[in-house]
Amino acid sequence: MAIPNNDSKSSNDSKKKQDKKDEDLSEEDLALKQQLELYVERVQDTDPGLQRTALESMRQEIRTSTSSMTSVPKPLKFLRPHYGTLKAYYETMSDSDLKRFLADILSVLALTMSVEGERESLKYRLLGSEGDIGSWGHEYVRNLAGEIGQEYSKRQSEEGPIDDLMDLVQQIVKFHMKHNAEPEAVDLLMEVEDLDLLVEHVDATNFRRTCLYLKATARLLPGPDDLLVLDIAYAIYMKFNEFASALQIALSLDNLQYVSQIFKTCNDDLQKKQFGYIIGRQGVPFVLHESMIPDDNLREEVQDLINNTKLSEGFLTLARDIEVMEPKSPEDIYKAHLLDGRASASASVDSARQNLAATFVNAFVNAGFGQDKLMTAATEVSSGSSSGNWLFKNKDHGKTSAAASLGMILLWDVDSGLSQIDKYLHSNDTHVVAGALLGIGIVNCNIKNDCDPALALLGEYIDKEDPSTRIGAIMGLGIAYASTQNETIRGKLMPILADPKVSLDVIAFTAISLGLVYVGSCNEEVAQAIIFSLMDRSETELGDPLSRLLPLGLGLLYLGKQDSVEATAEVSKTFNEKIIKYCDMTLLSCAYAGTGNVLKVQSLLGHCAQHLDKGETHQGAAVIGIAMIAIAEELGVEMAIRSLEHLLHYGEQNIRKAVPLALALLCISNPKVNVMDTLSRLSHDSDSEVAAAAIISLGFIGAGTNNARIAGMLRNLSSYYYKDANALFCVRIAQGLVHLGKGLLTLNPYHSDRSLLSPTALAGLVTVLHACLDTKAIILGKYHYLLYFLVLAMQPRMLLTVDENLKPLTVPVRVGQAVDVVGQAGRPKTITGFQTHSTPVLLAAGDRAELATEKYIPLSPTLESFVILKENPDYRED
Repeated sequence: MAIPNNDSKSSNDSKKKQDKKDEDLSEEDLALKQQLELYVERVQDTDPGLQRTALESMRQEIRTSTSSMTSVPKPLKFLRPHYGTLKAYYETMSDSDLKRFLADILSVLALTMSVEGERESLKYRLLGSEGDIGSWGHEYVRNLAGEIGQEYSKRQSEEGPIDDLMDLVQQIVKFHMKHNAEPEAVDLLMEVEDLDLLVEHVDATNFRRTCLYLKATARLLPGPDDLLVLDIAYAIYMKFNEFASALQIALSLDNLQYVSQIFKTCNDDLQKKQFGYIIGRQGVPFVLHESMIPDDNLREEVQDLINNTKLSEGFLTLARDIEVMEPKSPEDIYKAHLLDGRASASASVDSARQNLAATFVNAFVNAGFGQDKLMTAATEVSSGSSSGNWLFKNKDHGKTSAAASLGMILLWDVDSGLSQIDKYLHSNDTHVVAGALLGIGIVNCNIKNDCDPALALLGEYIDKEDPSTRIGAIMGLGIAYASTQNETIRGKLMPILADPKVSLDVIAFTAISLGLVYVGSCNEEVAQAIIFSLMDRSETELGDPLSRLLPLGLGLLYLGKQDSVEATAEVSKTFNEKIIKYCDMTLLSCAYAGTGNVLKVQSLLGHCAQHLDKGETHQGAAVIGIAMIAIAEELGVEMAIRSLEHLLHYGEQNIRKAVPLALALLCISNPKVNVMDTLSRLSHDSDSEVAAAAIISLGFIGAGTNNARIAGMLRNLSSYYYKDANALFCVRIAQGLVHLGKGLLTLNPYHSDRSLLSPTALAGLVTVLHACLDTKAIILGKYHYLLYFLVLAMQPRMLLTVDENLKPLTVPVRVGQAVDVVGQAGRPKTITGFQTHSTPVLLAAGDRAELATEKYIPLSPTLESFVILKENPDYRED
């Protein structure tokens, strides 16, 4: 039987198809196709003259065919079948200009035709002539950049030479920077690990966008790359004399040498005053020298700004402008008249407990205003009430918190604060003296003073017999000198850690205070002192909830310092097994706090996934750790919130009680609705510890926002828990926090558009959150004054514009939701849904302000806290 000849049939078929396809094409396209096929044949001609003409024409066709972005350009489409023939012919050609010419064209054809992973476009590019790559268009350059990245990593692993690649990189970066594609240039340079090239390619038109992109990528990179990227951004800002932005980067790198370099390089006195405000807001101890500001008067003035001596004055200006100077009493906050009958009849609750709650509410609400209705009302003798009365409505350790609350009310106002607190130092009641000492610390919080009044007053009480007095003095020093790395204080506090006769609570507070004074300094001596102290503790002492503050004090020394913690973490593996895991979690979470390091978040989540016995405490620290690390950027926050939801469903009780606290840290002073609902649900939890943590957390997320919805929830909770003294106490604390500073303060440790993290603020928050892991023993026990560590994070959430003499200046500003404009070309709008107000104004979480007038130029890149405005010389009134 004869086999039918399939071949001829199939070739007929394909002929028909080919004809059919040709018929589909329009006449122009058909002509183009035939033209190109002719060129392909001519290229293979023996006559070099014809070859050159053919290549020229082919190149011309490819270059001029800029088609729409969605389809492949026509010439590339029609040349597709001939790619193989041209390639084969290329291999046979002898080396000549023509051969390189063809290589250029093959390199462009490879854009659509080469096999995945072959990197042919790059191969032919390197073989081709040294012509301009940009003329082939963006898509080609983009594709090349991608292939260079792959080729580079391959050559790195084989240790091959990379010079030819780097020449090409130079060209591509130049092209990208010219054509508003800064992010692509930065990405390419990161892939070939040579970001330094960037500095020479930026110019005055694109350096801002470039640096914005660098800052955004730094948040997502693992260490130490993130620091390198910020270094480059700093160099670029310095190159263009954009000193205030350079300063923000120097502060986020925590590099004080850069800060002094900026002071030395900048010649504008007004600008230096603005630096003073920026450094003061970050809370970094920085001392100016003659080399930075030669003029003595100016140096003193700027040093005062760095020391925050004008903070109280500015805050009160804001309060007067918004007309909230009238002191508020706790009853104004509770608004009991809005509830039904039973809540007001809560006489069953212990009155000293209620008074203690009122003390805190009063302190939080009137913080920084210098007057209230409970403690400072004594001056009005006519009314017959004296503040002594309120003080003695509290029992024992309650008096400590009451006396200290005076410090909170007079916050930042050192002179009148010390004179008003002084009378309590002479009391016969040790608790009152302890409170007064703590109050002195609180008044001096974030304010540095040359004559060190706090050290002079508190120093003599540190070695007293009575433990509560000692704690007051030690805690006061910790708050007043946070992050100053003061040697005198170290000399006074370190011996306490080594003293075997001292009780555990004094040791715990000493460790925290040392941690605060040396926050993020990686100080070896302090670390050793705390480590030895931990090793000396007995089994029973380590069972005490307060013992957890020791590892936390150790962790604070390494706050945000990433790998520097490793040596200490190794030593901590030798501790008693009761505390070893807790220590491990705390050190890890502190060291990577605010870095957004995803791998560390995963390892902490791993620890939380284990189901353990009731007694394990380290998982709570791990949960808070997740929040500390993820807080760095918005995306991380969203992801962490979702992971925490899962932990609520599957975790044991010791994890569940920590979840609300972690949520509180992620959304501090930023009440997100989904988090609010979760906490509201948990505040009715059957487990009293989970409920207590959730209630306090509601206060944290609403801190200083006056959020009406949270205030309503808390009022309802106060009537729901009217018989439960502990839960009611938590509700009151939360109510005080929501109305913090009558809604003018924030606890958010991030400022300057979320670009800077204040280490002292984060340290204060984390200390309070760790204490809340065991509310019963600490906050509801006799150490409720631990809540005053929150003062470290309190800052006015304001924008106050001042003129060249630093006097308040009223200008119109637009305040709206901040928009992320990283990587967008042109000058996109940075805020949306704005309203126009006149300064001073309040900024909520996620708000951004911009000037609504051309008359002034702001000297700070972000309009927050104090901003100096100078008159715009080019401004013309219409």
